[in-house]
Amino acid sequence: MRLLPKQDAVPELLVGHETSDDAGVYQLTDSIALIQTVDFFTPIVDDPYMFGQITAANSLSDVYAMGGEPKTVLNIVAYPIKKLGAEVLSDILRGAADKVKEAGALTVGGHSIDDKEPKFGLSVTGIVHPDKIWKNVGAKPGDVLVLTKPIGVGIITTGIKRSVVTPEQEQIVTETMAELNKTAAEVLMNYHPHAVTDVTGFGLLGHSSEMARGSAVSFEIFYSKVPILEGALELARDGVVPGGSKSNHTWILDDVDYEELSIEEQLVLCDAITSGGLLVSISEDEAIKYVDALHSVGKYHASIVGRVTEKKDKLIYAKR
Repeated sequence: MRLLPKQDAVPELLVGHETSDDAGVYQLTDSIALIQTVDFFTPIVDDPYMFGQITAANSLSDVYAMGGEPKTVLNIVAYPIKKLGAEVLSDILRGAADKVKEAGALTVGGHSIDDKEPKFGLSVTGIVHPDKIWKNVGAKPGDVLVLTKPIGVGIITTGIKRSVVTPEQEQIVTETMAELNKTAAEVLMNYHPHAVTDVTGFGLLGHSSEMARGSAVSFEIFYSKVPILEGALELARDGVVPGGSKSNHTWILDDVDYEELSIEEQLVLCDAITSGGLLVSISEDEAIKYVDALHSVGKYHASIVGRVTEKKDKLIYAKR
């Protein structure tokens, strides 16, 4: 269901909301286009500093997914200052500022309101050359699909809330969410991707279905090749699955052929993610080189997880 009204075509608007891409892109000059994106959410970890880091990494990711360079950010704050005090908010803002600095961008201001429940996010502005924009459409039959970060984040963070994960699992998922997609994007600039998105709230299969539909192709996703955080499948078997992941599964059910995958494996592939990795459709030769290059700089989770085929009855074929 599309809620945004249809707008008149404007030549300078290079990417709008029509294909549910990661950000809007508006051309300013022959060599500069503006990337704009915004995201915010409620705390998903108890540590306010890490919450700030994760939120910033998540918001900055949309600029990287468009092939751009983040330049400035504005903080978006809804916070019960009388209830939680200024120190917690200060830690959130400090965490975000440190991550923004790591990205090479600047925090230039923001806006805050008093609210009963804390919420935090960022509006991010970046730049990209108009001829070098990555879009979430354009995948071609014969391409393979590369994923740069593991999935299972939503399941693990739900496990944290229910106190059923180990300290090691909590540390790994926190570090995974706080990791920028900067390196994955910068390395990818050495190659020629046909379509790129980042995997976030709609899960791997949700974002894959958007890319496949917009590209008029089908995807084959191989469960055994997908990097998954340790313990996520076991937690799913124990019923530790966030509502968002279940909603994703229902939302795309008619678009996916799961073959022999169990319901728990299906839910892992649909898991709602915060600050996930890049999903890239690219030629197989370049994909191998790209993954090897990422491994050489310590991004060991990067994997070839599927391939692109001609359009079939279903958008996604999830195989063992």
